[in-house]
Amino acid sequence: MAEAARETWSLPVANVQALADTCNNGADEQLPERYLSKEPSAEEEVVAAGDDSTCAIPVIDLDRLVDPRSSSSECAKLVSACHHWGFFQLINHGVADQVIGNLKSDVVEFFKQPLEVKEECAQRPGSLEGYGQAFVVSEDQKLDWGDMLYVLVQPSESRDLRFRPTRPPSFRNSVDVYSSETREVG
Repeated sequence: MAEAARETWSLPVANVQALADTCNNGADEQLPERYLSKEPSAEEEVVAAGDDSTCAIPVIDLDRLVDPRSSSSECAKLVSACHHWGFFQLINHGVADQVIGNLKSDVVEFFKQPLEVKEECAQRPGSLEGYGQAFVVSEDQKLDWGDMLYVLVQPSESRDLRFRPTRPPSFRNSVDVYSSETREVG
């Protein structure tokens, strides 16, 4: 995984925060077409809509998964979630709310910073790690209205600290603690 993330290819695109600032500051620039989505037509397939419970993301309870009295039924839910969805929400995993909260808070603080600060951790050509956008493979691809920060956390020896923010000062520790806790869950 670490080598794949370092070798992922993506076309460079404008920073979303800078684009939004330009648009919000009264500039007469048109939004780039790549950031505009058309409304789906009646013939196009809708992936998920409404409050239909069949569209709800599967929830797997780790306590039930390890409890011999309920593990077979929870295991069947896990198999179904993996087969039909490819992902699920895990509850009762044992990662402390404070650990999760600290990481969320530090990520929010990172993204609130000025662009120049975030660009200290910018992705480099040919790499997925760092701050920016990824998975841009064509010049006419529709783009997301969001930048990302991708850092490798496991295995620890594959971490590249050039892409780890030092602001806020607690960021690296929050990522390390969260990574350690979730590794135990795994």
